[in-house]
Amino acid sequence: MFPERQTLLSEGIGSCHNRAELMDHWRRAAQEYGFEHITLAHAPTPQDRHFSPLVRETTLPSEFSLEFDRLELLKVCPTVTHMARSIMATTWDVGLEGDKPDFDCPPHFAKLFRRFGLRSGVLFTLHALDGGRFMVRYDGNREPPSQAEMNELSMLSTQAFDVFDRLRRTASNTNVLSARELEVVRWTAQGKTSLEIGQILSLSDHTVNAYMTNAIRKLDCVNRTQLVAKAIRMKIIT
Repeated sequence: MFPERQTLLSEGIGSCHNRAELMDHWRRAAQEYGFEHITLAHAPTPQDRHFSPLVRETTLPSEFSLEFDRLELLKVCPTVTHMARSIMATTWDVGLEGDKPDFDCPPHFAKLFRRFGLRSGVLFTLHALDGGRFMVRYDGNREPPSQAEMNELSMLSTQAFDVFDRLRRTASNTNVLSARELEVVRWTAQGKTSLEIGQILSLSDHTVNAYMTNAIRKLDCVNRTQLVAKAIRMKIIT
């Protein structure tokens, strides 16, 4: 299956022109390895208490992220300790219900991950051209990957991050918003309510409103009407 994966990597991710396209292709590539979610974030440090402010892009459910930060689980997350001492990739596995995780963590840590079907994961540390340190992590409900899969995921992560970093440095207007925020704004511009957008994107209306609030804040607006008008004026949406 290696050639097929490499084709998906080069033809899909390599041809992306904006972050929405990138995340779509990246997630589909990750699913080839049994990982449902991707997160790209600034590398956390032992001093960080919450993860959400570090995230640049993620496909993780917002409900998971909110609960993760509410419980302040970043301080017991094994990836933070690992990144503080190594640049090597790492994996983790909380196991199935009744299993013991392959790392030390409080019971509610493993319980939260299992509740959202995030049994195992992989993390890679990457560096941007401007010196910024980032992390790419994959989460899903599968056995930990083999070494061959780790090698392929490393190549996938490097190419996808290079595309992200290029888009980030060009600072096009589209990149002001995350992929999900951009989708929500586009549907809002078409007259859809939060409930309708949630049905289209398979999200709760609460989650849609959270993305909307973030977009309003990022574009320095006061309401949805002003947000849509400014997004059109900036050519973020057409």
